[in-house]
Amino acid sequence: QKGKFGGARVLLIPAATGTGVIAGGAIRAVLEAVGVHDVLSKNQGSSNPHNVVKATFDALLQLRNAHTVAKQRGVSLDKVFNG
Repeated sequence: QKGKFGGARVLLIPAATGTGVIAGGAIRAVLEAVGVHDVLSKNQGSSNPHNVVKATFDALLQLRNAHTVAKQRGVSLDKVFNG
């Protein structure tokens, strides 16, 4: 997911189980605080920690659960997970 706030842009990418949190600074602090375990991230644009934190929250708020994805695609939940 991509999050934006001010000049900061944050990209969060799901990672394989066991990868851990690959993030730096403010992004890492936010992801660890909310309990995310496996994610890759990239900060682009502003490095202002206040804007980066708000951009990270913006990205997290855009996440969708499996039921929402299945409904939007018009497929079963099994199809979302198993192709």
